Amino acid sequence: MLKIDENWTWDFWIADNGEEYHVYFLRASKLYKDPLTRHDVIRNPDGRQKRSSIGHAVSKDLASWHVFPDVLSHGSDGQFDDLATWTGSVVKGPDGTWYMFYTGIASESEGKIERIGFATSENLFDWTKRYDLGLVEADPTWYEKYGDSDWPNETWRDPWVFPDPNGEGWHMYITARSRIGPVDDRGVVGHAVSRDLKNWEVRPPLSESGGGFGNCEVTQINLVEGRPILLFSCLRREFSDKRRRQGKKGGGKGGVWALPCENVLGPFDIASAQLLTNDHLYSGRLVAKHDGSWALLAFINERKHKFVGGLSDPLKFCLRSDGSFELEKFK
Repeated sequence: MLKIDENWTWDFWIADNGEEYHVYFLRASKLYKDPLTRHDVIRNPDGRQKRSSIGHAVSKDLASWHVFPDVLSHGSDGQFDDLATWTGSVVKGPDGTWYMFYTGIASESEGKIERIGFATSENLFDWTKRYDLGLVEADPTWYEKYGDSDWPNETWRDPWVFPDPNGEGWHMYITARSRIGPVDDRGVVGHAVSRDLKNWEVRPPLSESGGGFGNCEVTQINLVEGRPILLFSCLRREFSDKRRRQGKKGGGKGGVWALPCENVLGPFDIASAQLLTNDHLYSGRLVAKHDGSWALLAFINERKHKFVGGLSDPLKFCLRSDGSFELEKFK
């Protein structure tokens, strides 16, 4: 388990260099007091601003972690990430360079504007933001923009990048919202493509609105024993009214959701997703272990109705013969 006493920690993503696992995670000082405000800007007693940043730790077994200095934090005034840096993913490019795609939050309006930027590294420890590479932004042709509805923020975050299965470049899955449908039911899997990891073209979403979710957060796709599994997270507070009315059949309090699929490139019927965990865990990630097995890691969301934070120990994940899945119980 990874837990830092003086910090709230939550969303995370993992890079595997074949010998050890590097985890990057969101962290914020507990001076925030109320963990619900950990995304915001506060002032310390000495007047200095305190904001969330991207932390870094390394492990050989996904259970024991060595914490290193933070790798990224907010940008300067006027940058797309001048308010905060949020969730992302890491991939290794063809030339050996590591690319981190992360969410940048700007303070240019009353609501938070979310866009996706880049950083690069040669060693997974030292990262350089690449403002010169441009941004991946929500296209109003298909996606809701700030002000299109009474939704408080422009949702365009949590990039998950992976190589095209046919060797034709790269794909990015994004937490996004459709521009059509009931306001509380517009959560979709956003999509962008690239040939070179530097220039991206936004495409239509790979799911439709009406799936029962206001947001499908930290989307991830993996091939587990040859079967595509889509993961995302959503708690009850961002269910549609329709899903809430279904009670426990609609997912209870929510948590991490899993959807067995036919193709890693979709389309995805998110209304058919199955609840994998309860609300004690969130922002789940499936990780291929070096012994060939699979594990789920998630941040510890709540215990006894209080936010906890911290990264769980790995939970064994496997597919049954009928295509359903089995997850070790979280204790």
